[in-house]
Amino acid sequence: MRHDWIFDVLTDLRLYAQKNNLPDTAEGAEVLLRLVRTEVAARSVDEDEGSEDATGRGGSPKRGLPH
Repeated sequence: MRHDWIFDVLTDLRLYAQKNNLPDTAEGAEVLLRLVRTEVAARSVDEDEGSEDATGRGGSPKRGLPH
């Protein structure tokens, strides 16, 4: 999976925050981990189904930097 790196980064951030008494940051990292899991899973389903966007070209518009 090409998104594995983001899970590693957010997990490291959460662990760092927990070890350094930064509970809000740890919780924020956990929220982001859940969001990324959901978003990546939804995108995988869209790509598997070959969904089309409004232009009829398929897929969803790209956002941010590719990784």
